[in-house]
Amino acid sequence: MYNLSLEKKVKVIELLTEGNSIRGTSRLTGVAKGTILRLLERVGKACEEYQRQALLGLGCRRIECDEIWSFCHMKGKNIPEGQARILGIGSVWTWVALCQETRLISCWLVEGRELHSAITFLTTLQERLVYRPQISTDGWIGYEEAIAVVFGKDVDYAMLDKKVFEFEGKKALSIQKRAVTGEPDMQMISTSYVERQNLTMRTQIKRFTRKTNAFSKKLENLRYAVALHFMFYNFCRPHPALNKQRNLGITPAMAEDVTDHRWTVEEIIRLDSN
Repeated sequence: MYNLSLEKKVKVIELLTEGNSIRGTSRLTGVAKGTILRLLERVGKACEEYQRQALLGLGCRRIECDEIWSFCHMKGKNIPEGQARILGIGSVWTWVALCQETRLISCWLVEGRELHSAITFLTTLQERLVYRPQISTDGWIGYEEAIAVVFGKDVDYAMLDKKVFEFEGKKALSIQKRAVTGEPDMQMISTSYVERQNLTMRTQIKRFTRKTNAFSKKLENLRYAVALHFMFYNFCRPHPALNKQRNLGITPAMAEDVTDHRWTVEEIIRLDSN
């Protein structure tokens, strides 16, 4: 990896952030698979550490939270007895908090889908915010308890309960908004943006693409890929919702005043040497 030119490293990272697999990137660039994995590890760690320090004192007031499923090593139905409760074998969930106004990914967590994971995720979110937030989530039962533990009454929190039912022989979706804590603005209760972000992750992180053999074999590699994706999403890619009038090149991190310019992939790579 140390013999790779900066130009070659940029090409590798660009391909990974656009949804290419490790093997596909290797074929397109001529870089060995092991070298690409080592580069992903180093850059992913640097991205994780940089965002841990940069995403503080955020002014986000309306937050949407959701979690997206993936798996490591093998799917749950194939796990041998005795390994069913080992994190990193089977189902893994990526928890995501997105700001409605700036589309910034305020924080994330790659872990299980248990109450303690929700508490860890929301604790990180709380530490990064300056103002009392309004939080919207889906109806997963763990959110209500986790938000009560982390935020107490210092939050405006609402749930969207979504239920599928049969009506005249056809499936229909029922959506109910429910205020849980504080006084949330009922018109702003939504999980649409963060659910759309789930689609972005499925298309631009190959490990999340369904029905392929590009799943993560190691939990650490999944975490590096997620950290790289959110670094590129927050700092490099202009968001369409922030550039409606013209192509201003505004990224979520710029909209939240975390940075004053649109980053390049080269700048991301240089984080590894800082």
